[in-house]
Amino acid sequence: MSEVKKIATRESYGNALAKFGAEYPDLVVLDADLANATKTGTFKKAFPDRFFDCGIAESNMTGIGAGLATCGKIPFISSFAMFAAGRNYEQVRNSIGYPKLNVKIGATHAGITVGEDGASHQCLEDIALMRTIPGMTVIVPADDTEVFAAVKAAIEHQGPVYLRFSRAATPVIYDPADLKFEIGKGITVKDGSDISIIATGVEVSYALEAAERLAGDGVKARVIDMHTIKPLDEELVLKCAAETGKIFTVEEASVLGGLGSAVAETVAEKNPVPVHRIGVYDTFGESGPWNELMKKYKLDADGVYEQIKAKL
Repeated sequence: MSEVKKIATRESYGNALAKFGAEYPDLVVLDADLANATKTGTFKKAFPDRFFDCGIAESNMTGIGAGLATCGKIPFISSFAMFAAGRNYEQVRNSIGYPKLNVKIGATHAGITVGEDGASHQCLEDIALMRTIPGMTVIVPADDTEVFAAVKAAIEHQGPVYLRFSRAATPVIYDPADLKFEIGKGITVKDGSDISIIATGVEVSYALEAAERLAGDGVKARVIDMHTIKPLDEELVLKCAAETGKIFTVEEASVLGGLGSAVAETVAEKNPVPVHRIGVYDTFGESGPWNELMKKYKLDADGVYEQIKAKL
């Protein structure tokens, strides 16, 4: 790919909250002592009276967010994915999911791109956890532009939403003027007739790079940005199955219960074709520079390309 602007989606999250804070007076933001890292501090500077630092008490923050939702506010509770989804699972399930409250969860520092913080902070299981909660919407934006669209869509959506963001800088793929974002509707970023690569989050840009390399081998790869994991765009998945016959899913998360599982479940039930899942296989991450970890776990462009070639 040519030289492009890069920005971490967590940075975009903070900027989006600040932007939409002016448009939505009921928008409030809660954080668990990580505002500098989650970038919710950007919202705090703009709207200090609508920002609440709950300290290192994520479960309590979730309860406060649930309470604010019952008062008509639109709360965004924010922390690292390991805490927002992992430590918090029971509270998210029982205090937000069960009563179907209008709380949005901004989970930053997801996946192995957390880097040097290591396995304890590299949440790979969050997509699987959040998918299982009835009524929960799960969104993983691919770039800066898509974050703004996703945050706005989450604000306007009635019900709980889990938004997953990365620590690492991600190439900007979309032009704001051209992006048509809709919850539950994937985007065909590149067309192709031989195989379909369905990617999410930071992996969308790597999937596009891999597709370019595959084109040099004579393989026409279709690339889908499946930004919404739940509800999954089953219509688009089945279209890919029918038209290309082979599907590869790519995610910076565990393949157990994540995007790969969601796609495989749909295909197995409605139009069986080969589905090959690319992601992290039943292991924890480790400490190291994020780009080296992506290479080791074969989740960078080279790794995605090699894994697809091996299956072809």
